[in-house]
Amino acid sequence: MPLEDFIIAVLCCVEQMWQTSSIPSRLRQRGFAPKLSDSEVLTMEIVGECLGFDSDQQIWKYFRSHWRAWFPALGSRSTFARQAANLWYVKQLLHRRLACELGAYTDTIHMIDGFPVSICQFARAKRCKLFQGISTYGYCASKEEIYKGFHGHVIVDYSGTITNLIFTSANVDERVSMFDFIEHIHGLLIGDKGYISQELKVYLQDHFRIDLETPLRSNMKDDRDPVFVAQLMKTRRLVETVIGQLSEHFHMEKVWARDLWHLTSRVARKVLAHTVGVFLNRQLGRAPLQFEGLITV
Repeated sequence: MPLEDFIIAVLCCVEQMWQTSSIPSRLRQRGFAPKLSDSEVLTMEIVGECLGFDSDQQIWKYFRSHWRAWFPALGSRSTFARQAANLWYVKQLLHRRLACELGAYTDTIHMIDGFPVSICQFARAKRCKLFQGISTYGYCASKEEIYKGFHGHVIVDYSGTITNLIFTSANVDERVSMFDFIEHIHGLLIGDKGYISQELKVYLQDHFRIDLETPLRSNMKDDRDPVFVAQLMKTRRLVETVIGQLSEHFHMEKVWARDLWHLTSRVARKVLAHTVGVFLNRQLGRAPLQFEGLITV
């Protein structure tokens, strides 16, 4: 759709989700209300992310240069960045409401996977002072390298809608971290070899009604139907597609933030933007993850 229509569609989506979410009527305890409405800020953030802009400064510069007439109350960059960061919880609520609207929590098939989030190059790791006491060293199997930072964990439904996404320290076991964000799903959960554990499989089945299925290692006996296993692996690629989009288009693996407040807002913005893209694709009758061509500039 034309960019003008896309901006309007995003604003309408934000307003609709806001009205049906449990967002407090008064978000600020003191001070004057900002001139730029919160819905406008969220719209600018989502549109900016979908256009490939990665930072508050880039988004602010773009809208100030090209869409000032549409957002006349847009003030200074620092004011915009502060207001955007203060809306981190609202972004999380809107994502949950939109994911619920898309049926992400009632779907009976989900995929889970992780990805590395480095805060600096490995050569600078010992000198890096960012997120001390939180970031740790981890190993990225796909890149075969050690890094310092966080580990992202994401769950998507069968359409590719993000159900939940969290960051943990890089050295946290994926099988442990999954308990922080699986409470709203049930049914089949497909993971990679990092989630292999018979004890975990039994526990999830008994306590969460979740059937965890993973490929087995070459030295393990697999009694399952090969056709079933092949279908599992084909289905699991969907979460890899989502992670690829988050990394390449939304730059999720880059950490420009210098504190948890801004990092939380940044991650929430990217997750919300991805989910809005899925929602608009559904509205247009397109494939949910077909972001290419969604906006025609």
